[in-house]
Amino acid sequence: MRIATVTLAAAATLMAAGSALAAGKVTDVDFIKASRCRGIATSSAADTADLDAWLKAARRSRTTSVMDRAAVAEDAGRREAKTTNAERKARLATELSGPCQAFKG
Repeated sequence: MRIATVTLAAAATLMAAGSALAAGKVTDVDFIKASRCRGIATSSAADTADLDAWLKAARRSRTTSVMDRAAVAEDAGRREAKTTNAERKARLATELSGPCQAFKG
């Protein structure tokens, strides 16, 4: 049941992120979520080149407060990815291969 809930939440997030990106306007929330994804990917030794390019393009016109929140989200993602808890690692892997993919292209 829990896996189904996580999968459903990931799919909903992916659809919301995909529609926001398709509109061509990147919201502050999307930028902060992408920063969290970068933190998770960095700690997981995943390739972050596409994500870095997306963040660089989306960085324009962000306020200082949004940049600060994005930095906090990235640090939190990085810290959370260093866990030894198998359930949490699985959830983060699902997040990285699901909703985070919307920010890679």
